[in-house]
Amino acid sequence: MAAERTTASPAAPGAASASPLSLLERAWTNFNGDRPLLRCGGPVAEVTATHLRVTGLSREARLGELVELRGHRSRRRGEIVQIGPDSVLVAPFDKTADAGVGDTAFLLGPLTIDPDDSWRGRVVDALGRPVDGGPPLIGADRKGAGAPTTPSALSRQRVGTGFRTGVRVVDIFTPICFGQRLGIFAGSGVGKSTLLAMLASASAFDTVVVVLVGERGREVREFLEDTLGEQGMAKTVAVVATSDESAMMRRRAPDTGMRVAEHFRDRGHQVLLVLDSVTRFAHALREVAIGAGEPPVSRGYPPSVFMEMPRLLERAGPGAEGAGAVTAIISVLVDGDDHNDPISDAVRGILDGHIVLDRSIAEQGRFPAVNPLASISRLAGKAWREDQKALVTRLKAMISKFEDTRDIRLLGAYQPGTDAELDMAVRQVPAIYEALNQSPGDSPSADPFADLARHLKMRDKTNAAPAN
Repeated sequence: MAAERTTASPAAPGAASASPLSLLERAWTNFNGDRPLLRCGGPVAEVTATHLRVTGLSREARLGELVELRGHRSRRRGEIVQIGPDSVLVAPFDKTADAGVGDTAFLLGPLTIDPDDSWRGRVVDALGRPVDGGPPLIGADRKGAGAPTTPSALSRQRVGTGFRTGVRVVDIFTPICFGQRLGIFAGSGVGKSTLLAMLASASAFDTVVVVLVGERGREVREFLEDTLGEQGMAKTVAVVATSDESAMMRRRAPDTGMRVAEHFRDRGHQVLLVLDSVTRFAHALREVAIGAGEPPVSRGYPPSVFMEMPRLLERAGPGAEGAGAVTAIISVLVDGDDHNDPISDAVRGILDGHIVLDRSIAEQGRFPAVNPLASISRLAGKAWREDQKALVTRLKAMISKFEDTRDIRLLGAYQPGTDAELDMAVRQVPAIYEALNQSPGDSPSADPFADLARHLKMRDKTNAAPAN
């Protein structure tokens, strides 16, 4: 086992003339501080494309602690993901470990992320380091406060207050409450990121935390600058881990974003957490776990993936009494448009509702491509009034009637006048679909039910007008 001696800080000017008592006090501070005088280390024994094996740390190391790799040319960090009797397995944060056999790895202890109110308007990486070219970040003073913790089930506030997102199809069919966790399920290229951007622009929140996991590098600036804009970024903290970064960075980014959200929640803020996407987070978990030798059990996913996802997502929600709430919008990239794949199925059981984006709706040019019949908000009853609840029930029945008879109508077997409910559906549903169309450039809807009623009324007047 190697040991590194940490040196004391340089003496201040005039230290030579300091009194013996002050010198003794300074020496005691060095010994009594949080920083250890000796740091445990060991040599790198094996190097692979994704992991490093280090000997000599097994007795001192703990899962999740950081190590610093010191080679001939650089210093890099990694995280301990497995502990054996003679060695530990380290997953580096950098894309290339740039380490060789015989290099030394020193234990650094657990990773700490200490957000501060001044982080709003900044972009950070998965380790909490600024990547926007701005000044260094200020760490929060946590003396005696400790890191944010997840409130217990019985100490949480109850969810009961809805808010307007400004997206008509969401506010009508799947309304959201403060502290709710809602998933957006979609295949690739169906408009998932666009809908997330529209929801992130909601004005009901004090702070927005955007976590982009595995996103294309070129889309990060577009999302932050074009979608959120200068006004939106002023209250936003963005945590970014692009698709070309290591699996450990993509794995760490959601935890960092959640810690930032918990920081503002504990200060009484209403926080919106946008995570895009939990599927790529699961892919990073799988890559790290399989590299550590964990066997896959469900379509290539190891058991630890399904343990880590609820551990992360349960941290969102309402805080304890006197605190704010973390409202989470979680995107789920559905592999092969199979909504029953293991990740989709697991996440759907954890969240408080799901919005399903349908590729066939997107191909018809209707955006957001939300399928109102397949989308559910488990807390909708707390956001609707009784009359709105009855109206949405009638709307869903009408849309269901319209969609169930689509093939019959295409074949020409539909005869007007034989079914009054179907006749109404044929007249009204296309107008409903038109009213629900909305692009990111449109103004947010302050009253979606009133907007829908106005559109249907105008459509009826147009159809009733005599032809010239």
